Amino acid sequence: MVFTPASASSPREDFRALLEASYEKRNLMHLAAGSTVPLLRKNVWLVVRGMVKLTALSINGDEMLLGLAGPNEPFGDPLSNVEAYEATTLCDTDLLCLTCEEISREPHLAMALLQGMGTRYRQSESMLALLGLRRVEDRVRGFLELLANDYGKPCEQGLRLDIKLTHQELASALSTTRVTVTRVLGALRDEGWLHIDEKRRLVISHLPAAGRVRTRCA
Repeated sequence: MVFTPASASSPREDFRALLEASYEKRNLMHLAAGSTVPLLRKNVWLVVRGMVKLTALSINGDEMLLGLAGPNEPFGDPLSNVEAYEATTLCDTDLLCLTCEEISREPHLAMALLQGMGTRYRQSESMLALLGLRRVEDRVRGFLELLANDYGKPCEQGLRLDIKLTHQELASALSTTRVTVTRVLGALRDEGWLHIDEKRRLVISHLPAAGRVRTRCA
């Protein structure tokens, strides 16, 4: 993966421009960190600010991390066939609720949501590709770089992640154990690739070009 800055006319910025009018005309739902987002059969949620964690329960009752939805990215019951699907805010989050009927009536809105769904689809593909890596170390490094690429904020040491995922959540996303994730994170810190700032947020260092695996970025 590679850290690539978004272009001046990135799909995300186009998406925001198309929806700014809707933001202004509607009442947003504000949820505090750790809140469960109600999933409605014929409604799609759009993240305006903040971050939402998407999970499901396995047949053994274990929580599985399916993905994340950040600013300008949609989620909701109409976009998933997974049973026991749940959405939880990772930080204070503002959400916009759109009905399926409304989306079908307004082509510009449907096109904008399609762009946001494309971002989520690429994230899902990347996560599936990571699960094909044999070494857990490569999975953890790749997953953190994916998150930094999509949601990281530039800082002096690299890209900072304002979202907080537990070691167990990382383990469930990467099909490994919490103990292994803790060990790998410690090794990444020792080599200087990963840092923890004063607020306990993860910072992913910029990698030399020769050490990166190139992939297409949104």
